[in-house]
Amino acid sequence: MMAAVQPAGLTERWTENTVTGVSRGRPWTALWQARELIGYLALRDLRLRYRQAVLGVIWVLAQPIASVAIFTVVFSRLAGVGSEGVPYPLFALVGMVTWTYFSGTVASASTVLVNNASLVTKVYFPRMAAPAASLLPPGIDLVMSLVLVGALAAWFGVFSGVRLLAAPFWLLLLLVSAFGVSLWLAALNVRYRDIQHAVAPVLQLWLFASPVAYPATLLSGWKELVYAVNPMVGVIGLGRWALLGTPWPGWSLMVSAGSAALVLISGLVYFSRAQRSFADVI
Repeated sequence: MMAAVQPAGLTERWTENTVTGVSRGRPWTALWQARELIGYLALRDLRLRYRQAVLGVIWVLAQPIASVAIFTVVFSRLAGVGSEGVPYPLFALVGMVTWTYFSGTVASASTVLVNNASLVTKVYFPRMAAPAASLLPPGIDLVMSLVLVGALAAWFGVFSGVRLLAAPFWLLLLLVSAFGVSLWLAALNVRYRDIQHAVAPVLQLWLFASPVAYPATLLSGWKELVYAVNPMVGVIGLGRWALLGTPWPGWSLMVSAGSAALVLISGLVYFSRAQRSFADVI
């Protein structure tokens, strides 16, 4: 029997199923190339969230309003906590709106890869696109909540003036903080499924460890700087300064910004290494 002979110069070729136009480049380049996929994943999440939702936007505003009402009674009326010179309901609302975006993004991103296991195992795409898509749907809720902040600020006659121009930097720091934590949890949850069960209670504790209902200035000196290692301390402080005109956060903002940058950079490194085995262990 004569064995089949492969013609000279002909080599076996394998074709990988990939998302069109996406290459294995640097993280930011790959994310930009996968922007359509990110938009699709975000839009799908929005549709699932609001499908057959009768009250729609009301649910988005109900949580911060209810939380602010409780915080006003407990922290302002009973505990006598200060609000840095602005009406306490407005002070607490900015903190709660900021926290709601952060916690919503982190909770969604922590399970996004596991929930899309079939996509991860069958199609190549920048895995980072999945947690990146989780940044967008809560952004719609954030915009709606900021409208409420504006209405309440007008009611109390609070206007921050030119400081309002710093709001984009506040949003950028918020995005950096949320994305860094999201990368860590999304990657860890692929290998350790206990992560998804721990996220909710950890976020609940993190809420009270952040200056959502009270000012960070309750601490001073080195204690305030250690406290500012929590990235949300700087994010919330900068948001209140830009939107409400509260005092400048000072060195605590620098510490929080550095902490957020460290979490993001380390998250990018860990995620890039861990993603090589996602399809094998998911």
